[in-house]
Amino acid sequence: MAIIVAVCLAIVACRRGPESGSGPAIGFSTAPDIQVAAEKRGLTILVVEDRTFTNDDFIAYVEALGVGREAQLDAESLSRLFDRFVEEKLLLAAAHKQGVASTEAEKKAYLKKLADSEAAQEAEAAPTEASLLDRLLVEMYTAMIFQTLRVDDQEVAAYYEEHKKDFLLPERYKVSQILLAAEDRAVEVLRRLATAPETEFRRIAAEESKGPEAMRGGEMGLFKAGDLPTDMEKTIFALQEGRLSQVFESSYGYHIFRLDRRFPPQLLTLEEAAPAVQARLIEQKTKNALASHLEELRTTLAWEQNNDNLFFVYQRNTT
Repeated sequence: MAIIVAVCLAIVACRRGPESGSGPAIGFSTAPDIQVAAEKRGLTILVVEDRTFTNDDFIAYVEALGVGREAQLDAESLSRLFDRFVEEKLLLAAAHKQGVASTEAEKKAYLKKLADSEAAQEAEAAPTEASLLDRLLVEMYTAMIFQTLRVDDQEVAAYYEEHKKDFLLPERYKVSQILLAAEDRAVEVLRRLATAPETEFRRIAAEESKGPEAMRGGEMGLFKAGDLPTDMEKTIFALQEGRLSQVFESSYGYHIFRLDRRFPPQLLTLEEAAPAVQARLIEQKTKNALASHLEELRTTLAWEQNNDNLFFVYQRNTT
């Protein structure tokens, strides 16, 4: 259930437009050099049931998202954010109609969680407590709507069979290193390790390596082609298992790499792929169900969207 709710909210939250689009950038901030015309601020842009929303409400909504801190948003991006604003207000109205309510304990816990979140630190402006509690009601309502979504074993198996190529792991390499600050020291260590057992490599890595993986005996982890810089990959991936590289210089210092193990391409089993398959199917079902439910709300709720009153030229979503 928690996965369903998280995926659903992410779908609503991610309905933003492209970073750039047609038309000039338009500001939404209340900063002196980015002003919205005064006569536009109080104009009604949306009415849902008995609640009226103005440009000021939308501006506060966008600022609280932390969107556009460094750059202006163009009309297309603002249009997609407005679509999201409308959808959330429709869901909020439906929650009120259904009598969805939160306890004082739930409110306090939710406000604390949001205050501690990274998004809160990045926001242009702090949202009001009332708007945060509205968001809580939307989340609670969403949980109710999607509580019946399920993915059974047959669906997982069918998806796996149809998309097996998605679960083919490429060749991977388990790599370790000793990273030293001085070239002469790296050359000396490499000479000592030429005929030494792996345990000696691990000991020196733990005691002398400057890399963050020193505490793990130099174990860097698993890598595939493209994960590391090209020249570094050429050096490492050409090694045989258990062999050491020559001293490799980078901006970090002087590396001695060890290829611990080479893993050939491998197809994940159904059991191994099942969690990822379940997540994908939940996302698909949630996205479809959310779109269907919003379409139903658009026909059953009393609402009106006034694009002419927006402080930017609204662009319809054609995708």
